[in-house]
Amino acid sequence: MDKSMDLGIIVVEDEPCKALLINDIDVNGYLVGSEFESEVRDDVNDNGVMGMVFDSPEDAYALYNQYALLHGFGIRIYDSYKNRVTNEMYRRIYVCNKEGFKKTKGETSKGNFKCGRDTRTGCDAKFRISKRKDGKWFVDIFSDEHNHELTMSPNKVMKHHSHGKLHRTLACKTLMTELSQSGLRPCNIRRVINTMKSPHENEVTSKQCIDVLAESRKQYRGKEFYGVIKIFQEKSAKDPNLHFIVDLCEDGSPRNLFWSDGRSRDSYINFRDVVVFDVTYMTNRFKLPFAPFIGVNHHGQSIIFGGALLENEKQETFEWLFQQFSKCMFDKHPFAIITDQDKAIVNAIKKEFPNTRHRYCSWHINKHELERLPSLKACYPGIEEFYREWVKSDTIEEFETRWKVMSCQYRFESRSWIMDMYTQRHHWAEVFLKDYFFAGMTTSGRSESIHSFFDGYVTSNTMLNEFVVQYDNAVKSRRKAEEDEDFRTINSRPVLSSLNPIEAKAGTRYTSNIFEDFQEEWIQATNNLTHETLTKNVEEIIYKVGQLDIEKRYWRTVTFRLSSKVDVTCSCAKFETYGMLCKHILYVLKKKHIETLSDHYILPRWTLDTGYKEDSCSIRMEDIDRESAVSALTLWCVKSNSMKAIEQAKDFLSEIKKLNTLLLNFLEAQTKRKASKETDNRPQDSNVEISVVDMMPQISIRDPSLPAVTKGRPRKACRIKSSLEAPKKKTCSYCKTLGHYITGCPTKKADDALLKKKGRMAC
Repeated sequence: MDKSMDLGIIVVEDEPCKALLINDIDVNGYLVGSEFESEVRDDVNDNGVMGMVFDSPEDAYALYNQYALLHGFGIRIYDSYKNRVTNEMYRRIYVCNKEGFKKTKGETSKGNFKCGRDTRTGCDAKFRISKRKDGKWFVDIFSDEHNHELTMSPNKVMKHHSHGKLHRTLACKTLMTELSQSGLRPCNIRRVINTMKSPHENEVTSKQCIDVLAESRKQYRGKEFYGVIKIFQEKSAKDPNLHFIVDLCEDGSPRNLFWSDGRSRDSYINFRDVVVFDVTYMTNRFKLPFAPFIGVNHHGQSIIFGGALLENEKQETFEWLFQQFSKCMFDKHPFAIITDQDKAIVNAIKKEFPNTRHRYCSWHINKHELERLPSLKACYPGIEEFYREWVKSDTIEEFETRWKVMSCQYRFESRSWIMDMYTQRHHWAEVFLKDYFFAGMTTSGRSESIHSFFDGYVTSNTMLNEFVVQYDNAVKSRRKAEEDEDFRTINSRPVLSSLNPIEAKAGTRYTSNIFEDFQEEWIQATNNLTHETLTKNVEEIIYKVGQLDIEKRYWRTVTFRLSSKVDVTCSCAKFETYGMLCKHILYVLKKKHIETLSDHYILPRWTLDTGYKEDSCSIRMEDIDRESAVSALTLWCVKSNSMKAIEQAKDFLSEIKKLNTLLLNFLEAQTKRKASKETDNRPQDSNVEISVVDMMPQISIRDPSLPAVTKGRPRKACRIKSSLEAPKKKTCSYCKTLGHYITGCPTKKADDALLKKKGRMAC
């Protein structure tokens, strides 16, 4: 006869004291064995556990866990048995969580044993299930004998680990996955879920979050790169201007990957005047170098033009990347680019971007100075002062003259570091870079912004498919920050420090962040500066401008030319390199009673005119008119405008019909034109490449080999800090010595004790 337990599980009929003992399995993993007389307690048989049938081991676990909850103990999986040939599981054992004994850990260096409290008592309670030939699972051994007290309190029994069910529910697992994709770590996911849970549910632990996320990642093991391709294909359906290209090896494993979405390409058109390229430290578990192209927007914020995962850091790899970047950006090379001193990058830029002004990152230059100067000073006493003066030269003539003096006095070796620095002076020395616009970037600060661009989103263990998702999240956060600044600029008015019309006009044109920088220069120009007149004639006046408390040799030279429009320059070259007038020029303009700021001194890239607009293309018609042929840039603009026209008209039948009529008339005219054999001047090879996978036909996509070869990168996803970035040393505000703060100052403690002693003696 069939039995049913209180838990609602159907029990298959079996003899009261009979059970199957499985001695072996056949080649297919199914049970073979003989019956035996088991010694099972009568009360257990009454519960009908023996012989119960389940569809899966998970169903058996759920029932036994519910049984344990009602009887006051917790359970765990003891072991699983698999067929050595087919690797198919045929048996699983569940036991009481107090089964066995705790293993004793090794002795510590102090000679004592470091162990937590022991929760095991050697309990023999057991629940074993085995698989039948029909695929069902049934209970063949069950023991309910415990050698410990059971937890009878309903509130306390829920504390057992197996009864924490919240993290096993589908809703909780889905929420964990979504929170992980948004960039939260397991410890933060735990806090969020525990805040949302019901009062009667157990709290989720960080370990449970990690286990759930690890389980969800299993489906991508060995298929991570396939997941990347799938993600890009899905993104292409939503963003027709997405560009991605994959370079595959013959065996299907990826070499290099580059991508850029439509908005990034749109931003490049407006802000391609300067690009920062930096191969950051590994941000994925395959140790593939991540190489983003970074720019700066009209608010002075970092924006990303595209990203790449590279096989290695060789010159041919960078050449491939720069070629793909150029194709993606309509063959429009950046005006200026900032990188480190890596020779592979330098040579690749010379070949692919021959007309781009290349500058070395000042962070790396300062880092190398700190590393090399000590040995240089040891070989050449007194050279540090010469070196500092040489680096800070105001003019090229001064730079070259000081070099001749220094090189003649010390006679450097031909292959020394300082000789190499002189050879590459056009890439790092300020005097050679004054005539080029870099948007105020030298990379000493911007480089750190690049490295923190993905902070909190990716780590060195991030899977490739997760990396692409987290990349999008990081980019979205930056774009949201840009939109917030656009809103702040539009919906607020600047607070002026004076009534001067120069400051007023700057406040109406510049974005809020840029105006704050301008206002700092303006305040210094009106409060802290003075001047001397060097020369004066009918054509121009030359001033020396600076602060009274600074030596005059450090003052700047300002040239004010007398012409129909305001024409003024400064030796500090801030306008040329940053696009904003410096305090020295503003001082002269105020002194000459200039009533307004000329338009040619307000760059459009620092105004809202160059911001991203969803309802229009960023390319101006005059830019298209200057094209001598139909270029990829022009086609991209026309395609973008046509897609936006469809989006705006799709909700109105009359507008869609009107747009369709226009297109049909255009196509009809083109057909007649071809019929009359009129030639079309459009080049046949001009097209907008949306997505390409460079691969052999009929080849399977594989994950990259692990790990990639890199140039001595650290294992962790962080850069090696130089002394420039080292944290400030502790300084005591009481005794003024290094190494501690006032809270731990021994001098202060001694003085306080002495004062207390004197106070007691006085009493």
